[in-house]
Amino acid sequence: MSSRSTAMATQFDSVRVTEHRGSDDLLTAGLGLSGLRAMTPPAFADPAAPTPAELRRRAVWANWRGIADLAPGGGYGEVYGSLAVVPGQEFHAFARVPGAHQPHRIAVQVPDAFDQAARCIVVAPASGSRGVLGAIAVAAPWALPKGCAVAYTDKGAGTDYFDLDAGLGVRADGTVGAPADGLAFVPDPASGRGVAVKHAHSRDNPEADWGVHVKQAAEFALQALDRAFPQAAPFAFDNTTVIAVGISNGGGAVLRAAEADGDDWLDAVVAGAPNITVAGARPLYDYTTEAALLMPCALPVLGIPPMPTAAAQCAALADAGLVSGDTLEARQRSAYDTLRASGWTDAALRAGSISVGFDLWRAVAVTYASAYGRFGVAEHPCGHTFSALTAEGAPRPATGAERAAWFADGSGIPPGAGVGIVAPTGDPDAPLKELQCLRGMWDGQGADAGRVRTGIEALTARTPRAGLPVIVVHGLDDGLIPTAFTSARYVAAAQAAGADVRHWQVRNVQHFDAFLGLPAYGAHYLPLLPYIYEALDRTWAHLHDGAPMPADAVIATTPRGAGNALKASDLAMPE
Repeated sequence: MSSRSTAMATQFDSVRVTEHRGSDDLLTAGLGLSGLRAMTPPAFADPAAPTPAELRRRAVWANWRGIADLAPGGGYGEVYGSLAVVPGQEFHAFARVPGAHQPHRIAVQVPDAFDQAARCIVVAPASGSRGVLGAIAVAAPWALPKGCAVAYTDKGAGTDYFDLDAGLGVRADGTVGAPADGLAFVPDPASGRGVAVKHAHSRDNPEADWGVHVKQAAEFALQALDRAFPQAAPFAFDNTTVIAVGISNGGGAVLRAAEADGDDWLDAVVAGAPNITVAGARPLYDYTTEAALLMPCALPVLGIPPMPTAAAQCAALADAGLVSGDTLEARQRSAYDTLRASGWTDAALRAGSISVGFDLWRAVAVTYASAYGRFGVAEHPCGHTFSALTAEGAPRPATGAERAAWFADGSGIPPGAGVGIVAPTGDPDAPLKELQCLRGMWDGQGADAGRVRTGIEALTARTPRAGLPVIVVHGLDDGLIPTAFTSARYVAAAQAAGADVRHWQVRNVQHFDAFLGLPAYGAHYLPLLPYIYEALDRTWAHLHDGAPMPADAVIATTPRGAGNALKASDLAMPE
């Protein structure tokens, strides 16, 4: 525990407290493993007007399935992880970073069996752009059964979409309402056509403040514990252990919280596959836009079946002078060689094919260009908007049922939950020009590109506070956030500065545990979450029992192969 002053300045609005016992617990909303495995989400009694309880249960289902491999044979609940029934309370609120246009959501889960003798909070910012419970599978299975509270934040992104056609958005309880109802996100302007997405349209560049979001979640957790256990109050940073854990964007957020400029409110950090921007290394937007342009053309060099449009994209790249060669094979080789020369490994490229298949590179580039440049609704520098779409891909107004489910079903970054990307049209060369425009926000000229690059410059991480124990865990096959551009550079800089940072590099692990339920991926890749839970165990033993922190390790795992169930020995946990 730290010994710093416990003064807090953050104000929390729209505070709600809900009880979760009996058939509606904290960890799985009463669904259990079988309910989380169900292929269809928990139903709403009235699809156009779900209750807050129905929305929460469905959000729990969606966020578990978006992060963890729950498929039979994948090992969850058997080899690693817990799905114990945990009764307790949830506290929800809005908080606002100083100077921000929009609030971010915070939630705190307090188990009835909270350990008042070993007070602990685990802060878990959402992965990706997910909603406030987006890290439930990352932190809650480890923390809640141990008697720790869990604090969440959506980091200024999340699923609080706003329907510009109807003038409706998402209330504090997840239901749909008008701006006068105190919504989680109201864009400026709040008019027009289509859908406004908080991550893209807040004008706040929330990624620049990830560390502040994490600390505010911890502050709210202390207040929630005061309210839950008044006889044991006050709960403060100097009498409560605080560990921050996150994966992907959440991993980047906890590393940003770790730097804190001498403010020692935080006791330890575990960061998995972190999206972290390091001085001198390639930021996410750079390698994402490069991948969007070149990866579909390059992948056949590795023996990966091409996408249906790959040959046409190779030809368009050649016409634009972006790859060389007179044959398809030569152009594919040129695209591949360019990616390898810029730092991509074969392992990252193979796993990156997942993002090609789901058009994720373009989705990230569209949303993040808007966020980094602080562009509002209808201001995207490449002309992109978001909307519900017809079967032919044309914009249309959202239905009431679609709008009602956004809070629970959205991932925070379209396409998904009935909201798609509307690209500029009317040009036969539009697909390539669209990607070139997005790429030009990184390596081009003009005021718009300058705004995007200024936003990216605000993301550069600093080394952690001296003495703060940090474990960084990253899969060496990560194809979305390659370790060569992120954690490897971060750890090298932190260790060179004398920081207490340990690094686990795990072979045969890519970015998306949730995709391991697909047989082709589950046969070749292992999950990341077991290593996050193990790192939390080692960190806890260090903080409370004085055990040494683990050494750096390159972990040689064994893929389970087709048709085989995961075994503990496959994971090869370091000793």
